[in-house]
Amino acid sequence: MVKQALFNILGDIEEKLFIDLFAGSGQIGFTAMERGAKVIFVEKSKKLAQLIKEKGGDVRVSDAIKFLESFEGAPDIIFADPPYDYQDYKKLIEISLRKLAKGGIFILEHRKNQNFGAEKVKTYGDTVLSIWRKEYD
Repeated sequence: MVKQALFNILGDIEEKLFIDLFAGSGQIGFTAMERGAKVIFVEKSKKLAQLIKEKGGDVRVSDAIKFLESFEGAPDIIFADPPYDYQDYKKLIEISLRKLAKGGIFILEHRKNQNFGAEKVKTYGDTVLSIWRKEYD
C-alpha cells in the first residue's frame, strides 16, 4: 500500500535520478527502475548490497549520510526508509534537501509517532511519508 502510494505521489519519473537510501532489498529502487528512473541504491549491509547488485542494481555500499555528503550530482528524487531506531533524522533531512536538484522531491518513510515538519504528510496505518520539494530560485 505504501509503495503504491509513493509512486502515485511521484507520478512520471522517467529519466529522473532517483536515490534509494537505506535500500534494503531494493524493492523501491527496482520499482523506480521499472518506471524509467536512473536509480542509485545506497545500502550499508554488504550482504543486501550484493543481492541488489546481482539483480542489476547500481549499488553503493555506504552509510546514507556519508554517501550524500560525497555525492557530486543533484538527484531529482531522494527516498529514505531508515531503520526505526535511526538517530540522525535531522542531518539526513538537511543534507537531502541541500543535495536535491531544483524542483526535486525528498520523501522520508517513518513511524506515525514522529513529526519532522514536512510540507506534506501522508499517513498509511502506522507508516508515514513525509514529503519535501526543493523550491526553484
